[in-house]
Amino acid sequence: MFPAGLAFSLRFLRCGAHFSSADLPRPQPPKECIEVLAHNKTKQQGKGETYDGPRFICLQKDFKRHRLTEGPSMMVSLDKLEALRYYRQLLALRHLEMAASNLYKERLIRGFCHLYTGQEACAVGIRAAMGEQDKVISGYRIHGWAYMMGVSAQGVLAELTGRLTGCSGGKGGSMHMYGKNFYGGTGIVGDQVPLGAGLALAGKYLKDESVSLAIYGDGAANQGQIFETFNMAQLWKLPIIFVCENNNYGMGTSSKRSSSNNEYYTRGDHLPGIQVDGQDVLAVRSAATFAIQHAKERGPLILELKTYRYGGHSMSDPGTSYRSREEIQRVRMEQDPIKSFKQVIMKEFNISQDEIKELNKLVKIEIEEATKAARCDEEPSLPHLWSDVYSGYYEGHIRNVKEHSLKHINMPKMYNLKPKTES
Repeated sequence: MFPAGLAFSLRFLRCGAHFSSADLPRPQPPKECIEVLAHNKTKQQGKGETYDGPRFICLQKDFKRHRLTEGPSMMVSLDKLEALRYYRQLLALRHLEMAASNLYKERLIRGFCHLYTGQEACAVGIRAAMGEQDKVISGYRIHGWAYMMGVSAQGVLAELTGRLTGCSGGKGGSMHMYGKNFYGGTGIVGDQVPLGAGLALAGKYLKDESVSLAIYGDGAANQGQIFETFNMAQLWKLPIIFVCENNNYGMGTSSKRSSSNNEYYTRGDHLPGIQVDGQDVLAVRSAATFAIQHAKERGPLILELKTYRYGGHSMSDPGTSYRSREEIQRVRMEQDPIKSFKQVIMKEFNISQDEIKELNKLVKIEIEEATKAARCDEEPSLPHLWSDVYSGYYEGHIRNVKEHSLKHINMPKMYNLKPKTES
């Protein structure tokens, strides 16, 4: 039997097992759950047992700052419910990409497929700091980001296999997934950065208090359009965070070989920047919290997340011709974001191996059900080739198509978001 407080937490997480762990960062627990936790806290303190409330944890690696006198907090708060949420989300992203890898090897996924394995703490940490109104746009390594922004595991995997229940109706594939306030990926290296600035400009114009996060990799960091966007964003004081997920290799080239200055957080000239341990979910959350507040009050900022991808650039790249297997194994052993966070929560909250296995079981159920749908769901029929050509509701014929009379179809936007399990 699990302790009462943890048993409640696991029930809270289990209720979304058939939907998506991405549900879990934003919703607040219902009133009765707060009362249960408060009761457990009082009860345990009265018996002299372990305190079940928030812990204050000192981060292991300091932040590096550029043009900033103050930075993110090194002392972060974490309660048990947050710990379980983050751990489950990290696991879900890892298992989601394992499923995608298997589907690709079965030839059910065609074309490019860029996996996020090893970089999970970046998406989980930033999402934990975001508000509901904040917006994200990224490149083409987006399966994990789509999931964290509210797309179900089924919506991701079914999109990869070209099924109608995919988040883009089976027509977008690996690079083109979308959700609420998630403006997807793009196959053009670096072009999401100026688009992200456009989102920030729109938010400033509309005064909606949103912050835009434009995510790119070290391989895109030398694009001229990125520096042009830095300049415009600083001139206009746009509420934007430029997030460089530095996984050390742009395709097959080390950042040390491709960039004369690979301290990417310093490359915004007058823009302030912060370098963060991207393998530590709590460090990422702390840095993102600071950056969001800075963007709202002072304008743009660069976050460089020092992370690592375990696989190749894409599934077609074995990833071992430009780095050694020993290097990959060393990072897996010493810097894995899931393993290190598991050690933290087991130490701080006395979570047992049995409880960890329970979370693994919940994630396994979620991903297995999504994988079944990705294999078996209906593929788009021929008329879907000319559906959603126009935005909004339009029932006329496709214009300027002379040889065929094609009536435009608007597909219902029901595939990308899963049901809300908590309010």
